[in-house]
Amino acid sequence: MRLDRVSLAFGLIGLGILSLVYGDFALQWQPVPAWVPARQLLAYASGAVLLGAGAGLLSTRTAVPSSRVLLVYALLWLVLLKLPEVAAAPLVEVNWLGAGEIAVILAGSWVLFASLRAQQDSAKPDLAIGDRAMRIARFLFAIALIPIGLSHFVYSAATIGFVPKWLPYRAGWAYLGGAGHIAAGLGVLFGVYPFLAATLEAAMIGVFTLLVWLPAVIAAPTDRLSWTGMFMSWLIGAGAWVVAGSIEKRELGALQRPP
Repeated sequence: MRLDRVSLAFGLIGLGILSLVYGDFALQWQPVPAWVPARQLLAYASGAVLLGAGAGLLSTRTAVPSSRVLLVYALLWLVLLKLPEVAAAPLVEVNWLGAGEIAVILAGSWVLFASLRAQQDSAKPDLAIGDRAMRIARFLFAIALIPIGLSHFVYSAATIGFVPKWLPYRAGWAYLGGAGHIAAGLGVLFGVYPFLAATLEAAMIGVFTLLVWLPAVIAAPTDRLSWTGMFMSWLIGAGAWVVAGSIEKRELGALQRPP
């Protein structure tokens, strides 16, 4: 079992447990309006889906159906909760940032499902798998990284505030992170060292999780925002890691293919 899949699974489990403990969605990352009927019941159902999908990914027997559930869940998350915000206010960059973060999770979910489903011997057609589907998922991943990177410049003050105070040149780190997101997206999009670009993106988000959200959780272990932010950052990084793994497989396959 690949570590990228395990990492994605534990991120889902953590976020699902939070939803069940608080009886709510993942704060601003899942902006479900208060007027939605049976909102708390839906929040519990959402938490159960996240927890069940994550646990299912840890078993070979249930990995494929769990990845399918996760793919549908992530797609609904993006379409129902994030794209309406972008459509309502397309010039507000934070809306694109939110959509980009969830799109990275969707891309990782799609790649994971396509990879696991392709390993099964089945002639049953499925539009979500195959080389074309994998290319679309990687394209989605690449495009999603650009607004994430732009947010570092548009909201520079807030981004600098996330940089640990013990680091020198905090503004430089904030801008470097934004440039790194954009460079990784363009690298994957145009095929310029795409495996390296996606891997460095996953590593950068992992470092961000360790340097920003983990200390926040340690400093305030009962703070719901810190826990939610940590698991969301974890999930985004895991999604990038899954995409990077799929690019590695493709490149290895091309090297091993006889001329």
